[in-house]
Amino acid sequence: MIVDNVKVSADFDLTESEAANYVRYVKERAENPVQTVEVHMCDDGKVDVNYEARGEKFERIRRITGYLTGSLETWNDAKQAEESERVKHNGRGF
Repeated sequence: MIVDNVKVSADFDLTESEAANYVRYVKERAENPVQTVEVHMCDDGKVDVNYEARGEKFERIRRITGYLTGSLETWNDAKQAEESERVKHNGRGF
């Protein structure tokens, strides 16, 4: 079922009101937008709640020779060639 734009699934009968409570519980604790909530009944009578949350999509902005750009497609051939010949560092050490 879908509750508040979140796909909710459970391995037992779950009312819409109960699903809304689980969604609200997860949304209060998650840092990113919640996409799915899975509720599983444990042997001891408690429930296990798993969720998937994804960060917002963003456009990568680079600063190259003083210019801020999101896409290199608008650059002329010479500037694209200059960028492709640069040494790229992966940020994982030296």
